[in-house]
Amino acid sequence: MNIKIKKKLTKKWFKNLQNTICNNIEKLEGKYGSKIKFKKNKWKYGEFRIIKGNVIEKGGVAFSNVKGKFPKNFAKKIPGTHKKKSFWSSGVSVVLHPKNPKIPAMHFNTRFICTEKNWFGGGMDVTPCLKNNKVKREFHNKLKKMCNAHNKKYYNKYKKWCDEYFYLPHRKEARGIGGIFFDYKMDNWEKDFLFIKDVGNTFNDLINEIIEKKIFLKWTKKEKEIQLLKRGRYAEFNLLYDRGTKFGLNSGGNIDAILMSMPPTAKWK
Repeated sequence: MNIKIKKKLTKKWFKNLQNTICNNIEKLEGKYGSKIKFKKNKWKYGEFRIIKGNVIEKGGVAFSNVKGKFPKNFAKKIPGTHKKKSFWSSGVSVVLHPKNPKIPAMHFNTRFICTEKNWFGGGMDVTPCLKNNKVKREFHNKLKKMCNAHNKKYYNKYKKWCDEYFYLPHRKEARGIGGIFFDYKMDNWEKDFLFIKDVGNTFNDLINEIIEKKIFLKWTKKEKEIQLLKRGRYAEFNLLYDRGTKFGLNSGGNIDAILMSMPPTAKWK
C-alpha cells in the first residue's frame, strides 16, 4: 500500500473518530439534562471543538492534518528527518475535564506521522482526583483485554511506557492512574492501523463506562478543592513535559488547539 493511500485512510478515520466522540459526549450531556453542544473552531490544518457543559466542565476534541517543516533543532529528535525536515501528520486529541470531582479527567490521542519514515503513536490515561480502586481496576482490565486482542506483549509494554511518561519528576508523583502510551509504531502498517482504530473505539466506550456510573453523584466543596489542586498538577505536566504540546508548538500547530487540554480552573497551594 502506497503512502498516499495510508494518509487518506488515516485522515478519514481520525475525522470520523472526532465526530463519534463528540456525539457521544453530547449524548451524555443530554442524559444529564443539558443541551450544550460543542463549539467548532476551524483552522487551516483541521478543526478543534470545545464544550463547556454541565457534565464536562471543559472538554476538547481536536482533529488535525498538518504538513510543513520542522525547525532544525527539533527535527534532530524526529525519525526520518536526516535529509529532509518536511513532515505530514494527522491525528485526534481529546481531553475531558469533568465538573463532578468524582469523575476522573480523561485524556486520549492517536496520530500518524510521515517524514521519510512513517509511524503511529498515541495512548490514553485517566486522572482521578479522588482515589477509587474499582475505577482503576476496571479501566486497566479493559485496556489489557483490548491490547491482548492484538498482541499479548502490548499491555505490559505500553502500560510501563505510560507510567514512566505521565510522571512529574519535580513532584515525584504520577499524574494519574496510568493507561497506555506508545510511539514510533512502525511494525506492520495494516495491523498497526487496526490497533489504532481499536484504541479509539475503546476510549469512546470508556467515556460511557466511566462517566455514566458517576454522572448523578453529589460532591462536596472539599472534594471540589481537591479536584482543583489535581488540575494544577495536570497543567504542570502539559506545560513542562507533554510531547504533544512540544510537537504542536514546533510544527506550526494552532495555539488554541494545542492548549485546549488546559483545565478550565485550577489551584495551587
